[in-house]
Amino acid sequence: MGLYFITGNKNKFLQVKNIFSPEIKIEQLEIDLIEIQDLDAKKIIEHKLLEAQKHHSGEFLVEDTSLYLDALNGLPGPLIKWFWKSLGPSGIYDLTKKMGESKAKAVSIFGYSGGKEIQFFSGEVIGEIAKPGKDDGFGWNRIFQPKGSNKVLSDMPFEEIVAVGMRKKALEKFKEYYLKK
Repeated sequence: MGLYFITGNKNKFLQVKNIFSPEIKIEQLEIDLIEIQDLDAKKIIEHKLLEAQKHHSGEFLVEDTSLYLDALNGLPGPLIKWFWKSLGPSGIYDLTKKMGESKAKAVSIFGYSGGKEIQFFSGEVIGEIAKPGKDDGFGWNRIFQPKGSNKVLSDMPFEEIVAVGMRKKALEKFKEYYLKK
C-alpha cells in the first residue's frame, strides 16, 4: 500500500510531488471516477474517495479546485469546469467586466482517506478575474490574478505558481497532518 494522488493531470501531480518531496512519497493514480456535481466541494471529494476505494487499495488524496466569483455571489465554485466549457476565458472575463465586479477567490480542497474517516485540507487565494493570459493547460489559470500580483497564474513561472497558490496552502496543511500520524 502507498499514498496515491488521484488525477489525470500531470501538472497537478508535479505540483503535489514538488511540495511533498522528499518527506512524503506519493504516486499518481489515474482512475476514471464518476464525479458528482454539487456546490459543496467536500461532497464531491468524499464521493471520489469512496469510489476510489472500490477500485484500488491504499491511501488516497483527491482534490477539487474551485473558482468563486463575487459578481455571481460565489458561483461557479466547484462548477467552474462547466462555466469554462460554456463561456471560455474571454466569456468569464467579459461577464465580470459587464457586472462591474472582478473580485474572485480560488480554493483548493484536498480530501484524504487512509481507509477510515475522510480528512479535508483547504487553501485559498484572493484575487480577481483579469484579461486572459497564455494557455498553460490549467484552465482558469489564464484569468485568475492573485492579489498583489500583476500577472495571471498562467503567465507566472511554475515555481511562482506553486509559491502563491492555493494548492500549496492546502498541501502544507495535509503534509503537517500526514507526517504527525
